[in-house]
Amino acid sequence: MKQLYFDHAATSWPKPAAVPEAMMLALEQSGNPGRSGHSLSLGAARFIHKARHAVSKLFNAANSTQIVFTLNATDALNMAIKGLVRPGDHVITTCLEHNSVLRPLYALKNAGKIELTVLGLQNGTIQPEQFAAALRPTTALIVTTHASNVTGAVIDIEAVSEICQSRGIKLVLDCAQTGGLLPIDVQKLKPAAMACSGHKGLLGPQGTGILYVSPEVELAFWREGGTGSISHELHQPEFMPARLEAGTPNTIGIAGLGAAVNYLNELGREHLRQREAALTERLRAGLQQVPGLTLYSPPNSLGVLSVNLEGYDSAELSVVLERQYGILTRPGLHCAPLAHKAIGTYPHGTTRISVGYTTTEAEVDAVIEAFMELGK
Repeated sequence: MKQLYFDHAATSWPKPAAVPEAMMLALEQSGNPGRSGHSLSLGAARFIHKARHAVSKLFNAANSTQIVFTLNATDALNMAIKGLVRPGDHVITTCLEHNSVLRPLYALKNAGKIELTVLGLQNGTIQPEQFAAALRPTTALIVTTHASNVTGAVIDIEAVSEICQSRGIKLVLDCAQTGGLLPIDVQKLKPAAMACSGHKGLLGPQGTGILYVSPEVELAFWREGGTGSISHELHQPEFMPARLEAGTPNTIGIAGLGAAVNYLNELGREHLRQREAALTERLRAGLQQVPGLTLYSPPNSLGVLSVNLEGYDSAELSVVLERQYGILTRPGLHCAPLAHKAIGTYPHGTTRISVGYTTTEAEVDAVIEAFMELGK
């Protein structure tokens, strides 16, 4: 039975051919970047430099040194949140956030370090005016996702950015679901920080993430250690990106990420976005005809549709879809419990169906046909 992959919101698959090729090349031809002066060390540094430049171009960063390579989006978000907040700050976030945002914020709240406001849903998403209405004199930071990993609901981050800029409030963006798909121009949005997964819409390997840091902010150190520069000093270098990149980097993963981003830059985000939008609407229209199916994703959502089917637990439905039809999905709470509470699917969750750059119309039609059979 052929497998039909509909779990792109978890990780893109398969990767473009250029990704494993670049990783194998880095594995065979690179040493430890910035730690030695020999050819293999210099070769590794070139892999990282090229990847940093490609990512900088994708997000329109003014300087590639503003791009920090991280373990994943969770690592990047922890660095941003814990590096920006100060005791007594009021922070605003949303019910659509992934635990990579919620857990750091609730840890700070429970430790008595910050006050926290969590915005609820309005018309299936979070409206910009909700952020404005929640502001206090002590509000120092807004942390928001660009798009929900549960429903695909997109937040108007341009409008949120305008609110932050007009009030002098720092903005942290979680673009794990939108990086590589939607336009993200950091020079226009002016976030204090923007976090992105390397292995989802950017099509890179797992174990890679990105943190953009504005030149106008200085994150408190997340970790200290070797950087291969200024080694005679016992304090972390102040300059970027060494300030936030202590330790030996994931050169092989970063090389793969660089190749993936080059692929995106050459192919064009708009082409991918239009194609994904058409597939998503085709899937949505078909699923809405299935008896007993509830669809939780609002109109114009990203390529992430959450559903429940009468008579099935979400986990059971995912198992049946794979065993009987070869369709790979993700059930449960998707590491976003407040989102599921907001849409009324907590604690059992939903079955999430997410399209990606390799999805075809025939595969979408196969999913619709499978649900029609199960919904009889």
